Amino acid sequence: MIAVVGHPDLTAPTLALLEEELRRRLAEFARAGRGGLVRAGQGLPVAFGRAARAAGLALVTVLPSRNGVPDVLESLDRRAAGELLLLSEQVRLLDYDPSDRSACVRADESLLRSCARLLAVWDGSPSDGRDATAHLVAFARSSGMDVEVLWPEGAGRMTPGGDRT
Repeated sequence: MIAVVGHPDLTAPTLALLEEELRRRLAEFARAGRGGLVRAGQGLPVAFGRAARAAGLALVTVLPSRNGVPDVLESLDRRAAGELLLLSEQVRLLDYDPSDRSACVRADESLLRSCARLLAVWDGSPSDGRDATAHLVAFARSSGMDVEVLWPEGAGRMTPGGDRT
């Protein structure tokens, strides 16, 4: 199984660029009969899901739950989750609170334990209060996973005010 993690604030042009790059990379995994795993959310998870579908890779989407019942996501994440469900061959429920950053990080760590490879969309910046990408890359590497970092030329992130960096 291959997973993806990355910055939650990627620009729209970056997501479009990544979708094509991910499709090319995921085609190899599809030919090998592997699957992709993503935690539902907007931005990169949807780009990964679209790329997986285009590459013929079986996609598993993970939804938050409480006591085995799917939990409510924020509005933008609900729309993204809906698209991911349509792209997925399988859905998994995982108990965590989607509004709690620490719970989301623990959920990602749990998911990474079931994967052999990680694609990380990461500009090399450290983790902070909004973004745990560096932490998840370090976690995957310390767990012995194969980690591939993607940061294509021209990629960018939104600043807190919404501007591109």
